[in-house]
Amino acid sequence: MANRRIRDRVHEIVFEADTPTGKWFDIGLLVLIVLSVVVVMIESSDDWYSHYGRIFIVLEWMFTIIFTFEYILRLWVTIRPWKYALSFYGIIDLIAILPSYLSFFLVGTQYFVIIRIFRLLRVFRIFKLGKFLTEGDQLRSALIASRNKIMVFLFTVTLLVVIIGSVMYLVEGGTNAGFSSIPRSVYWAIVTLTTVGYGDITPQTSVGQFLSAAVMIMGYAIIAVPTGIVTNEMIAGASGRSRFTNTQVCRYCAREGHADDAIYCKYCGGRLNEHK
Repeated sequence: MANRRIRDRVHEIVFEADTPTGKWFDIGLLVLIVLSVVVVMIESSDDWYSHYGRIFIVLEWMFTIIFTFEYILRLWVTIRPWKYALSFYGIIDLIAILPSYLSFFLVGTQYFVIIRIFRLLRVFRIFKLGKFLTEGDQLRSALIASRNKIMVFLFTVTLLVVIIGSVMYLVEGGTNAGFSSIPRSVYWAIVTLTTVGYGDITPQTSVGQFLSAAVMIMGYAIIAVPTGIVTNEMIAGASGRSRFTNTQVCRYCAREGHADDAIYCKYCGGRLNEHK
């Protein structure tokens, strides 16, 4: 019973940001995340590493040990640990500490700890920026709802750039060294259609330049298509979106987004707080 109370208390501190201790725990965690990312960025500079390399190594392992302990702590206080381990934050937390251990076997992998910056997403829930979370959830739902349309659009664009690249190869291939193959020409079509225009390959013939101009103009129209698809889905789902009201995390499935007066988790049915 005492062990259960300890786990409940630790869970409240580690996962919740509604209590003073939980909020300070998360703020301290965010500070450590920022510091660890800054250390990795500075460490990549040869000048800094040559003078302070040993200090960087010590700091990096200090951060890794702290984050490893925190990850184990989150698994311990969650009643179904695998639920947290497979959640978005659980995967990010694991990936954030793995590169340091992999550096024993693969040189250079320690720089992948820069992915820890994704953990700063917790700032939205810590400081109760619920509006941003709601808008983010709306965008995610719109992308999921429009995925079939986007897939059809991408497939169409892929066919289009292959055709345009092949035609440009026939037009420019004999006189322009830049269009040396169809894949190279397809690369030019992608760069031109997306209006990036690196300028490393340019058509020299009049027909090629005319086709290039047509592809550039077509690019502006194509860019507007996915924007319209996603926007339409966002408008359609705006009326039925749910509000994120607190930072309470279910001890069973490690998911959040519950109403303030909720007693049971709306995802798995587990009791949110034994004292309610």
